[in-house]
Amino acid sequence: MISNTAVGTGSRLINLKCPACGAEYDASVPNTFCKTDGCNSTLFAQYDLGQPLEKAILKDRPTSMWRYRELLPVIGEENIVTMGEGFTPIIPIENLKQFTLGNDVYWKNEAGNPTGSFKARGIGMAVSKAKELGIETIATPTAGNAGGALAAYAARAGIKAVVYMPKLTPQVFKDECRLYGAELVEVDGNIADCGKLVADGAAEHGWFQISTLKEPYRLEGKKTMGFEIAEQFNWQLPDVVFYPTGGGTGLIGIWKAFDELEQLGWIGSKRPRMVAVQSESCNGIVTAFDGGQSSAEFVDGGFTIANGLRVPKSFADKVILKVLRDSKGTALSISDAEMNAAVKEIARNEGMLIAPEGAALWQAYKKLKASGWIQPGESVVLVNTGSGYKYLENITI
Repeated sequence: MISNTAVGTGSRLINLKCPACGAEYDASVPNTFCKTDGCNSTLFAQYDLGQPLEKAILKDRPTSMWRYRELLPVIGEENIVTMGEGFTPIIPIENLKQFTLGNDVYWKNEAGNPTGSFKARGIGMAVSKAKELGIETIATPTAGNAGGALAAYAARAGIKAVVYMPKLTPQVFKDECRLYGAELVEVDGNIADCGKLVADGAAEHGWFQISTLKEPYRLEGKKTMGFEIAEQFNWQLPDVVFYPTGGGTGLIGIWKAFDELEQLGWIGSKRPRMVAVQSESCNGIVTAFDGGQSSAEFVDGGFTIANGLRVPKSFADKVILKVLRDSKGTALSISDAEMNAAVKEIARNEGMLIAPEGAALWQAYKKLKASGWIQPGESVVLVNTGSGYKYLENITI
């Protein structure tokens, strides 16, 4: 239970609500996903957005994701576990303008986050809330970056971390988990196999699982990318947002952020078209979108250089597909060869060593630009989710 004496953030958190069946849950105790009549949906944190809140509150606040603390779930300031994550830069394309002519194209570059990826946002939030709820051991399956982030933030919070990771993951991800003191279990399989083992271990040992979208607070950390995009574009949203989609937490979170900002009156009703980009190895969302389906099938074609995109089936596939359709967006899959080429093209022309997941966005952008789906005059944001330095083992130079 949260201590009654915990004060300080001004959080407007009310409860947790299932977007599928409407069931509500008490946010003052640990929760995972909706268990009402086998619903199994992810839960969304709900806030009191009816009372006025002025943008002026942001003035002089730290440039981290915690600047939006009224719309975040941590109640007591003493429970915030932070290393300065968030408020990452918006960087315009400078030297590849033969591909961007007629459009303003920007990277939202998450590489500078603690532990080198956007996972610092979601994991930092989940660990902070776990600390507030008195949780002592956290476990997660990971394709790489989430494991390193959990190991780091758990170390800072004084919480035990247990990480299950596929053996095919590059060694640097394994090394960082061990350096931060996490218990690392290597699995001969994919992230879905890791997830099953985490669930078994949690049932046996009482660990709290923070598998992607199977607990509510990683989403709340990832949504801060949406708050930042709105603020960095002076509260006028871009026309298109590209997002590398494995589990899809960030895509859903960004969309949730825009909804909350509109309810506060900080932005209007305009929304960007959301583009989900997957690896050809795990392209269930793309196949479902193209086929008009409301849910995705389990698809695992094996190794991809973009570890974070080897997610055979997102737990929130229905929500992802709904966001794509509601936004009039689309979905594309990109090959490893295309990602590898894009990593080098961006590095050699823009001076940025981006993750293969981010590189997939560049190739997807070029395809949609060439097809006319991206129209002249539209502004575009590509969310590079992490640093390419961690993937050098996977990249062919």
